[in-house]
Amino acid sequence: MRYGFYLPTRGPTATRDGILALAREGERLGFHSAMIADHIVFPVESQSEYPYTVDKKHPGGGDALETFSILGVVAGATERLRLVTSVLVLPYRNPVLTAKMVATLDVLSGGRVTLGVGVGWLKEEFEALDSPDFEHRGAVTDEWLAIFKQLWSTSPATFKGKFYDYVDIRCEPFPLQKPHPPIWVGGHSRAALRRTARHGDGWHPVGAIAASPLPPQEMRAHIDTLKRLCDGERRDFGKLLISYKAPLYDVGIPDRDGTRRSFSGSPDDIAGDIRSFAAIGVHELIFDCRGESIAGSIERLQRFAAEVIPKV
Repeated sequence: MRYGFYLPTRGPTATRDGILALAREGERLGFHSAMIADHIVFPVESQSEYPYTVDKKHPGGGDALETFSILGVVAGATERLRLVTSVLVLPYRNPVLTAKMVATLDVLSGGRVTLGVGVGWLKEEFEALDSPDFEHRGAVTDEWLAIFKQLWSTSPATFKGKFYDYVDIRCEPFPLQKPHPPIWVGGHSRAALRRTARHGDGWHPVGAIAASPLPPQEMRAHIDTLKRLCDGERRDFGKLLISYKAPLYDVGIPDRDGTRRSFSGSPDDIAGDIRSFAAIGVHELIFDCRGESIAGSIERLQRFAAEVIPKV
């Protein structure tokens, strides 16, 4: 099992010193990857439903540092951490420019980028960014992924799609990772599973929260579905990486049925959870340890490394 953690993107902890302190300590402790979320603007009023809270309201206050900017700073301050977008909302950005940004970051980080991708949920943000139509965001995401893969491996390149086209362009240098940086698909809808089977190198769902518990038995069912979809796409399921995002030490909120939330409780409880997810085929656990302070977030990482990892 490998472990990752989230870096702050908003609020009082989202400062240069705070982000770098957490990233460097996570690397020192042996964590494998650092995650960066993606938002650019927030509407004052929104009718869009956020999928990861029970009340469907996003907890943000309107501030958000930009994803690639954070990753660039962290890449220059670390040597081993994987740099993961979790998840980049693909329709927000021009696909050719995004392909160039990912390739550049991969080159300058020494081949450490993983591109976690999603289709997005905040319609008003799409509108503010003049992104492709919100209702077509799934098809747009698929087309952007096809563009990325072409531009990361072919030069000159020509593409004609439903939403974007170009003729005879060069977009070099290519990423260091071959054939390209890994692509993890977020979400656990049927569409997300199909996208993983067709385009992804990994599947990257959110679980262990009230709005999306995703316990091991449900994960197992989704993994079985993903295997069948991979067979249909003639892709090797065994080459997919399964990562699972969850809060760490979230003791205050039990599951809907009143039981202990996964990855909360004692070190023995959490170690048992890790074994349960490993047994169904999860390869990497991504923990959200962000708190009210960087010191508190670091303490959670240190406690996990000292008390839980040795038990696993």
